[in-house]
Amino acid sequence: MNRYLPLAIFVVIAVFLGIGLYLDPREVPSPLIDKPAPAFSLPQLQQPEKTFSRDDMKGKVWLLNVWASWCVACREEHPVLVELARSKVVPLIGLNYKDERKDGLRWLAQFGDPYDLSAYDYNGRIGIDYGVYGVPETFLIDKKGIIRYKRIGVVTPEIVRDKILPLVRELNGNA
Repeated sequence: MNRYLPLAIFVVIAVFLGIGLYLDPREVPSPLIDKPAPAFSLPQLQQPEKTFSRDDMKGKVWLLNVWASWCVACREEHPVLVELARSKVVPLIGLNYKDERKDGLRWLAQFGDPYDLSAYDYNGRIGIDYGVYGVPETFLIDKKGIIRYKRIGVVTPEIVRDKILPLVRELNGNA
């Protein structure tokens, strides 16, 4: 029996690795889902003398999009966010992550600014509190400040249509 133990362990490991090959890392369940969004207060990117905090959005369903000027994938999702912002269906708050202020401002001027405002997280502390793996990441937060959805990676038109907008309608009581 003991001579088959290494083979059995190998088979079990191979099965788990094989299953892992078919999982989408952007669909990793976040431990923050259905928990209060971490509190923060940060200077605004465009107006550093003003601050923005999570509590400023209490009573509203809103999206928090973590982005940076150095992020190639952010450039890919940006037109989708611009289009979503035009619809005015949900407030869109940016979290400019580990970026130079001048670079973030230049990026928004060049590609358009879909955000109601962007908070400026220079050292990435708030990103850490939100469990950000990398940018872009997007969080849908309900009226009570509870995280209801997290997207790791690019928000696509399909994600907006099939996941974000239905959930926004549901959370606003328009389902």
